[in-house]
Amino acid sequence: LLLCLVLSQLSCFLSCTEIRDKTQGGCYFLTFNLLDRKSSLLLIHIDKFRDAYAKTIQHHQFKLDAMVVLPDHVHIMITLPPNSDNYAVIVASIKSQFSRQITKTEAITPSRQAKRERGIWQRRFWEHRIRDDADYRQHMDYIHHNPVKHGYVTNPQNWQYSTLHKLIKKGVYPSDWGTDENDKNINIRYDV
Repeated sequence: LLLCLVLSQLSCFLSCTEIRDKTQGGCYFLTFNLLDRKSSLLLIHIDKFRDAYAKTIQHHQFKLDAMVVLPDHVHIMITLPPNSDNYAVIVASIKSQFSRQITKTEAITPSRQAKRERGIWQRRFWEHRIRDDADYRQHMDYIHHNPVKHGYVTNPQNWQYSTLHKLIKKGVYPSDWGTDENDKNINIRYDV
């Protein structure tokens, strides 16, 4: 019983302690979510999200590899310059630039008020450093297939809030990507 209690407390400590990868120049898959997972705020205000992204890229150096904006969350893959590990600052910038443009109508908890936060975004975000070419391709595919996975479209090319269209034009993806049954077997160990 004592061992179970100790292991339980250790597990809680480890899961509550956030340790981020700080590899400079890394390529990162990032996911950030609205606090209200039933909201469509990102699509309702897609112009404001685009503006928030544009302001962020003006002030922070990174290369956009892929992105998809869904009603309640964003998946983005970026590559940082060799001397940078500031993906957390980039996520915070996108979130804050977006939030500043949205009229305050949401309920804000006392905890968030004390930290001068809005009630729009979840505080945390998911990061995964890309390890190799296979990992890169798997995450690129996951990003672009995500609207299909969530049931918004049956073909990823029908989702307009994605970098897939630009990547097809550049030749990164074939023009028929996502239309074949083989393209629908995209699987990653986690999901949002």
